[in-house]
Amino acid sequence: MQITAPYLLFVGDATDELSIKMAKGAADWRPELCVGEMNADGCTVTTGLPRMSIEEAVDKGAKTFVLGFANSGGVLETRWHPIILEAISKGMDVVSGLHDKLTSVPQLAEAAKQHKVQLLDIRHPESVFKTGTGLPRSGKRLLTVGTDCSVGKMYTSLSLERAMKQHGMDVDFRATGQCGILIAGQGVAIDCVVSDFISGATETLSPDNREAHWDIVEGQGSLSHPAFAGVSMGLLHGSQPDALVICHALNRSHMRGLPHTAFPSLEETIELNVAAAKLTNPDVKVVGITVNTSSVSVEEGRAYCDQVSKALSLPCVDPVRDGCDEIVHYLYKEFL
Repeated sequence: MQITAPYLLFVGDATDELSIKMAKGAADWRPELCVGEMNADGCTVTTGLPRMSIEEAVDKGAKTFVLGFANSGGVLETRWHPIILEAISKGMDVVSGLHDKLTSVPQLAEAAKQHKVQLLDIRHPESVFKTGTGLPRSGKRLLTVGTDCSVGKMYTSLSLERAMKQHGMDVDFRATGQCGILIAGQGVAIDCVVSDFISGATETLSPDNREAHWDIVEGQGSLSHPAFAGVSMGLLHGSQPDALVICHALNRSHMRGLPHTAFPSLEETIELNVAAAKLTNPDVKVVGITVNTSSVSVEEGRAYCDQVSKALSLPCVDPVRDGCDEIVHYLYKEFL
């Protein structure tokens, strides 16, 4: 599966910034691959890129039309079909991270065939995976895990990769979600792998490597989330992490989408994840904590991170506001 840049990012009529994280991730981490964004009436959020039509984007060289939004259930709504057909008619490939497949819509599939373009359903792995083995692999691995969903595991993973490369380390980002795959150009959408094969798919994603090499495996879900803990557990076992980074969002009061639930503490999250990770790597260590502090001022966020760092004796940063240098320094001390 080859995704051809540049991209036009379509955000639809989204009103929740979290719902366009696929588009926003590409705009934030690979802006050089994006010509702009397109929205529909009612949209109140933005990636920050220039707004343009399909025709304008094609004139600027866009090759791929990206459905950069998500909705409950990952449904490809029929009201977007005419817009997708317009992109196809202009010779653009179409990328979707939704659960519904572009290729399952006869009208879109026929148009793509006629105009000789690709429909790329990147959430649906095409590989055949085996069950996990738990056998040790060469190289080192860091997995990002969270107190909840949508707390910044992908942003933390990419920030860590950037910081580690700046420090001269041998490192790769391994994408496990549709947003990360768009950014990296490859990966496995782990939430669409049959449950028995999640750990095996993760082993395939991060195979044997050089002893000094680090794979940063993008985390998904949370062991504390009743809906998505299964995916998180499979990633923990399959990645066999040498290091864990705990990701958290400030001022959450319950698990995302479940107002009846209690929110776990950082201490509980560390305990849960370390215990689970030890099944396949008894020597796993927590090397840092990242916090999305966007709900408060920079000063308040920094004060909170300092407080957490002192309480847990671990580096604690906002990966967007602060970067991850402090965690990389700690990682270097612990492993190199």
